[in-house]
Amino acid sequence: MNKAQNHLYHLLIIFAVASWGLNVIATKILVTTFSPITITAFRILTAGISVFIILFFFKKLRIPTGKEFVYILFGGFFNVVGHHYFLSLGLTETSAANGGLILGLGPILTAILAFFFLGSKVTLFRIIGIIIAFTGVSFIVKTSGNVSGVSIGDVFVFLSILSQAISFIIIKKSSTTLDPRLMTGYMLVIGSFILFIISLIKEPDGLETLSNGSFGVWGIFLASAIIATALGHMIYNYAIEKVGVTEAAIFLNLTPFFSLVGAALFIGEKIAFVHIIGFVLIVIGVSLGSGTIEVWIITTNQKRKMHYLKKRDT
Repeated sequence: MNKAQNHLYHLLIIFAVASWGLNVIATKILVTTFSPITITAFRILTAGISVFIILFFFKKLRIPTGKEFVYILFGGFFNVVGHHYFLSLGLTETSAANGGLILGLGPILTAILAFFFLGSKVTLFRIIGIIIAFTGVSFIVKTSGNVSGVSIGDVFVFLSILSQAISFIIIKKSSTTLDPRLMTGYMLVIGSFILFIISLIKEPDGLETLSNGSFGVWGIFLASAIIATALGHMIYNYAIEKVGVTEAAIFLNLTPFFSLVGAALFIGEKIAFVHIIGFVLIVIGVSLGSGTIEVWIITTNQKRKMHYLKKRDT
């Protein structure tokens, strides 16, 4: 792969990560305009259908086996139902800035779970990173809560990203034969139906709130479903195949940055100095705690050594 191609994949990853960061803002607008669980169910269904349409043109569609379907159900329960259910409720009770920063803990929560369930290596660097990252979150939530110092919205957003991290472990450990893009499509569609059933119970008047949306809000709905949820995940998964998991993971640290900027620009949220401190600590902590920095250093040194040996031999 030449440098031009490598830069192109980096730009694709940044596009995906930016869409996820800004999607926190879009979700905040949607869940405060409509009944949160109801609109989330429709948004996820739209995203799932979009994925299937795209995969149809790439000729990637097929019926999963029974074993694969079990993986889809478990992955979808955490990745779609748990993640989006808690996120939709959380963003009705906390700011988009807080939500975006807490969601930035995704890589480090995945690393912690990987230690317990996948036997991943734990080093001093990672332990220090975990402590720094959670210190960053404490800076953020202490100014937004009630007597306890943490709002229920912050707790829901944390449960949201924890659910997603659990789903990554399930997918990593269980899915060996099913294309992750196709698995994503199935999880989105099945998860959206489960969310819709939950909405009928929790929000009996939820469908009536769909008339509250203006043309602009429905445009945000489509952008959130198609660009961020459907295309964003597909682009990121595609780029991972080209540049590797570790290199792609570095860019995930930009997600809370785009959430902060979007919250200030689009919905007028005030970004306090404590948010900046929290953002810096989370980025440093996630980079160390997820093992990204360690692997990047090792990979860079190996490339330099190979380049030196190749140059010496010639």
